[in-house]
Amino acid sequence: MNLNLSALFFIVLLNSLNCNATEKDTIKISRADYQEKLHGFWLGQNIANWTGLITEMDKVGTPETMPFYTDEDWGSKDLKAMWGEYVPHSNTIDFYFGNKGEPWGADDDTDIEYMYHYLHEKHQTSLLTAEQIRSGWLSHIYSENDAPFFNKFPDSKPQKDNFLWESNQQARILMEQGLLPPFTSEPEHNKKYMMIDAQLTTEIFGLLAPVRKDVALKIAHLPIRTSAKYDAQWVSEFYVVMHSLASKVDKSLSLQAQTQWLAQQARKQLPDKSTVAKMYDFVWQSYLQNVDKNNWEKTRDDVYQRYQLNKADGYDYKDPFEAGINFSASLVSLFYGEGDIKRTIQIGSLAGWDSDNPTATWGGLLGFMIGYQGVIDAFEQDNLSDTYWIHRTRRNFPDRTPKLLGEDTLTEMAKRGIDIVDRVVIEQMSGKVDHKNNQWVIPLK
Repeated sequence: MNLNLSALFFIVLLNSLNCNATEKDTIKISRADYQEKLHGFWLGQNIANWTGLITEMDKVGTPETMPFYTDEDWGSKDLKAMWGEYVPHSNTIDFYFGNKGEPWGADDDTDIEYMYHYLHEKHQTSLLTAEQIRSGWLSHIYSENDAPFFNKFPDSKPQKDNFLWESNQQARILMEQGLLPPFTSEPEHNKKYMMIDAQLTTEIFGLLAPVRKDVALKIAHLPIRTSAKYDAQWVSEFYVVMHSLASKVDKSLSLQAQTQWLAQQARKQLPDKSTVAKMYDFVWQSYLQNVDKNNWEKTRDDVYQRYQLNKADGYDYKDPFEAGINFSASLVSLFYGEGDIKRTIQIGSLAGWDSDNPTATWGGLLGFMIGYQGVIDAFEQDNLSDTYWIHRTRRNFPDRTPKLLGEDTLTEMAKRGIDIVDRVVIEQMSGKVDHKNNQWVIPLK
């Protein structure tokens, strides 16, 4: 009897210790605060995307487009892109804002993320399968043949445009032939696997798995491997990790310190011997050693010399859409932007190459970190659009705003995002949704 009582006492003690350990190994996140941050993500990303589009491919380091833009070009007349055309929405290199009543147009920096967001909702799942991804792509993304005619530029003739580029284009062709991810990114099938595509379509998976980068990488794996492998895959994972850990960063630090901590954590994801890891280390050291932190152009120019011209660290530049050169340019804007959303977007827009992609990435991340109101305050705008026009580039989505232009609102997109995170927390993290306190309880391990 005494032995049984001792055993019972020991069991109770163990349970008590386990409960205490569990409390210490969890983090609680307000669902209401997170929704406001997701709202900031969508708004920040749209502002940055449409600002960066103004200078997209204007300067790609070729003799015809040198010299690159500098800070002195901000506010000046936009130049034609490498394909010889202007953008339709602005003729000035400056921040672009969509006003109320004018929906934010979908672009490849937001529309495929929107599609993945919708697929998670539609299938009520926390982890998309290869079949669900393929079906979603074929249903919601036009092929080259069935795309509608579109007047993309003010001085161009209407032409078919399915708004897919490089590796994503090839991935969709392969899906139509019956191939599934990750085989759609295998070099033997997809020669464009080293392009930028996955970097701009998968960051959202980091936000769908707050704190837990392991879970974020798990749910992002197939979407990334839809169109990327090797260096392009690792860069995409870098961005996913930063977005996931943004919920874990020490908020008492300055935004500059927060973004640098996130970048250093994500750097651990890059294989040390990879070209993109060496690119990261080079840009980071160039930033640290530069006494004049306003002279971001020096590091950008060094990137051009080192990688595009001299092919250092195993990098053989061939295309301005490549993951590597755009990752380097992206880091220039991140480090020199120092956590300021306006300055980061400004530098990203002027840095060159595929300038709308890094700006959209950092606009979304910083928009999430400072929240919706923080974005409003940063740009000092009180008349910004909250609607979104997904059918500008994609198809077959429900019209959630039949009385408004566009098919959705950023507010509702953020709200529905909370439901997806609920499933990820429960199904992938073994955490729980505390509805009484409107928070998630997320195990850190």
